[in-house]
Amino acid sequence: MSVAFVFPGQGSQEVGMGQALALAFPESRAVFEEADAALGFALSRLCFEGPEGDLQLTANTQPAILAASVAALRPLAARGARPQWVAGHSLGEYSALVAAGSLTLGDALRTVRRRGELMQEAVPVGVGAMAAILGLDLPGIEDACREAARGEVVAPANVNSPGQVVIAGHAGAVERASDLCRARGAKRAIRLPVSAPFHCALMQPAQDALAPVVTLAPFRPVEQGGPPTLRPRLLGFLVFGIVASVGGSGVNVLLRLVTRGGAGTLDLLAWVLFTFPIALAVWMLPPRGLGINEGAGDQRKGGNNRPVGSESPQGP
Repeated sequence: MSVAFVFPGQGSQEVGMGQALALAFPESRAVFEEADAALGFALSRLCFEGPEGDLQLTANTQPAILAASVAALRPLAARGARPQWVAGHSLGEYSALVAAGSLTLGDALRTVRRRGELMQEAVPVGVGAMAAILGLDLPGIEDACREAARGEVVAPANVNSPGQVVIAGHAGAVERASDLCRARGAKRAIRLPVSAPFHCALMQPAQDALAPVVTLAPFRPVEQGGPPTLRPRLLGFLVFGIVASVGGSGVNVLLRLVTRGGAGTLDLLAWVLFTFPIALAVWMLPPRGLGINEGAGDQRKGGNNRPVGSESPQGP
C-alpha cells in the first residue's frame, strides 16, 4: 500500500496544539525541546498556552505549525511508519522536507522563522487580510475581486476546491470583495486568523528577500544519486510560492521518498494525488484533534463548515 503524509500550512494553528503529543510521546517532546533551543525562545509554551494573538503572528505561526507537524510525524516514524510520498501546502512544504530528510528540523525552523518575519515586514499587521469564500465559483470570485480592488490588491490566493476559495490582499479590498461575494450568492465569507495576506502580489518584497535565505539553507538530497536539477527546482518552488496562488495553477512541493532506488521528484500535489495509486493520504494536522486542514474539505470539529486555513487545502 502506498502512503502519503500531507502537511498543513498557516491557518491550522490553535492554542494547545502539540501538547497532548508531547505528553504522550517522548519523540514529540524532544521535537519541542529542539525547537525551543533552535529558536532561542519557548516556542513550546506559545504552542501549548498561547496567547492566541501571538500565535497568529506569522513569524510565530510558521515555526509553531512546523514543530507541531514534526511532533506528529516523529512517533509514527519511530514505530516504523514510512510514507512513500510526502507533500506540503505552502508552509507545509518545509515540514515535508524535514520528513523527507532534506532539511534538519533546526534548519527548517530557523528558515521559516525568517520567512515569517519577511512576510510580516512586507505587509504590517492589519494592512492585509485573507478570507475564505464558500459556495461561489472561481469566475464569480475573480469578478468580485476585480470590482472590489479600487486600486488596491485583492485576488484568489488558494483555490482549495470548486466551492472553497481563499482571497488575499489589502484588508479593505478583501472586505469589499467578501461583501460582493455574499451578494452574489456565496454561502459564507469568513476572515481567516492570519496576520498577513499570503499568496498575493503584496508578498513580492518577501519573495525577493527570501531568495538568498533559501539559497543558503543546507538542503540535502533525499537519495544519493538524485537528479542534479532537484536543488534549483526546489529553491524555485520555495521562493516563488510565496506570491503564487495555490490551487489549480499554484505550486506545492512534493518529494517522493525512494525506498527501492530511483530519484526524488517534485510535482504538483493535485497531479500526484490523482495520478499515482496512493492508497492512504494522512493529513498531518498539528492541533489538538485530528481533522482536515485548508482545502481538502471544510469540515472540522463536528462538521461546523469552518474554513481551517489560509495556506493549505481546506487547507497557505
